Amino acid sequence: MDQAPDATATPERGRRRGRDDRALKQPAPAMAQPRLPYAPVAAVSVDELEAIHAASLTILEEIGMDFLHADVRARLKAAGAEVAAGSERVRLPRELVEAQIGLAPRQFRLHARNPARSVEIGGNHVAFCSVASAPNVADRAGGRRPGNRADYQNLIRLGHGLDAVHVWGGYPVEPADIHASVRHLDALFDMLTLSDKPIHAYSLGRERNQDGLEMARIARGVDRATFEAEPSLFTIINSSSPLRLDGPMLEGIVQMASANQVVVLTPFTLAGAMAPVTLAGALAQQNAEALAGLVVTQLVRPGAPFVYGGFTSNVDMKTGAPAFGTPEYMKAALLGGQLARRYGLPYRSSNACAANTLDAQAAYESVFSLWGAIMGGANLLMHGAGWMEGGLHASFEKMVLDADLLGMVAAFLTPVAVNDAELALDAIREVGPAGHFFGCAHTQSRYRNAFFAPMISDWRNYETWREAGGPTAYDTAERLYRDRLAAYAPPPIDPAVLEELASFVARRKAEGGVPTDY
Repeated sequence: MDQAPDATATPERGRRRGRDDRALKQPAPAMAQPRLPYAPVAAVSVDELEAIHAASLTILEEIGMDFLHADVRARLKAAGAEVAAGSERVRLPRELVEAQIGLAPRQFRLHARNPARSVEIGGNHVAFCSVASAPNVADRAGGRRPGNRADYQNLIRLGHGLDAVHVWGGYPVEPADIHASVRHLDALFDMLTLSDKPIHAYSLGRERNQDGLEMARIARGVDRATFEAEPSLFTIINSSSPLRLDGPMLEGIVQMASANQVVVLTPFTLAGAMAPVTLAGALAQQNAEALAGLVVTQLVRPGAPFVYGGFTSNVDMKTGAPAFGTPEYMKAALLGGQLARRYGLPYRSSNACAANTLDAQAAYESVFSLWGAIMGGANLLMHGAGWMEGGLHASFEKMVLDADLLGMVAAFLTPVAVNDAELALDAIREVGPAGHFFGCAHTQSRYRNAFFAPMISDWRNYETWREAGGPTAYDTAERLYRDRLAAYAPPPIDPAVLEELASFVARRKAEGGVPTDY
């Protein structure tokens, strides 16, 4: 298999930096990664789940999928798939599909350049990602505008300071003022230096994948063998629904799986548009496309980490616009989790909304999206903070609002402690009938940590709120995001790592970057 360029060799290459006497002190996050203490909700019965599984196998075996990548078609044919002569259509026997189930790990660690920021993916762990891939950006003062590097960098700075954001799920906004041939180099450099959380790389051609792999390796200061043993990068692979995987996506699977990095396969199945209008039909198609991605990943490298992605929602049948946070989206999130658990795979879902501004629609659609994802057992929550307008813009204020919601979810997932101290019998004796608990020792000793304290919610009485100017949620979110940016401090980075990253970027730019004619 092709590997990332090896032109960055230095005397430091091949050993871990940061593990000797010169190691930098890396700060740990203020909050631990959440875990799911509750059993996920099942949307359908076991028999109904098996009916969806069987329908998915029938789709792959009888209808097939288009694979727009000659090498992948050759791999599939060698493994027993039927490849029509002169066609991109491939039919996968159910035995071939089922033989790949169980090879990918149920749980793995996604490593960050700061080890304290590494996260567990799978099991009962939950990791929240930033908004990703928006073409536009917005805040109240500047309005909606095309993505650019300055806003991209500020979204990274803002998200770095929000403990509820664990992982960069992609570029929070596309820095479109950087030429596409070198954009990934500058964007990943910013992501790896302005923050120290785990990262994502886009699968838009072999060279971008290889550059992303090498930059992630350099940032961690490890050799190639260690990098492949410790997944440090993930990519989202979207099938072109219905029933197609294109060349760049398949090349992304090949490059990432070859290096034992993480593939998150997410069909873009919108019921009524790119999938059947019924939820059962849409989910059968989602499942077929996800299983096809699993087959390719495991044929490239058995045991490579793979995440089952669900993104099925519906469209507004009057306009054709995608709708999110709907009852259908919630049910699809629950059922996607059931399917992922059936296959022993970590599960990806999303916090999504279709609102155009920070209003009631933005809040309730995100709450419903979060509820479906969390109760569906999601391990990786994409677009956790900042997603607006069905993904067409990233919002600074929404990132802060969503971080508040994610903090509430994390607090909800914290198990209730039941022990002598928490049962508080001494406090009840101290206060007795008709008293209050504000001033008792039990309350005072727990004052700061008694409850989750939202940033946005305003629980003052009406008169006090009016005296303060009657701030709205939008006002508060705007103030908080500006305060957070003003307080940003860059995370430490080993000077040798920084130099090697900068040299790699400079060399790749001098070589012309990557082709843009795919």
